Amino acid sequence: MAIPNHATREEQVRALLANISAYIEHFHGGSVDMVALEGNVLKVRLGGACLGCPLLPSTLHGWVEGTVRQFFPDIERVESVTG
Repeated sequence: MAIPNHATREEQVRALLANISAYIEHFHGGSVDMVALEGNVLKVRLGGACLGCPLLPSTLHGWVEGTVRQFFPDIERVESVTG
């Protein structure tokens, strides 16, 4: 993942989520989009096949949050928002 050095933290997080979403969409038919970065809390919206899927909590916390925290350890949690 190539992100320019001058990119803001929010732009870097958004770029990482775009890569995660591309994988989810390609292999699982779902998506993840950034809604907001509020301090150390990242708010995302899951869509597509993720909606109503019983594995949504595992996808959100185990995969999305785990990957985000590998690159941004200061992000304390990832929350899903609806609407």
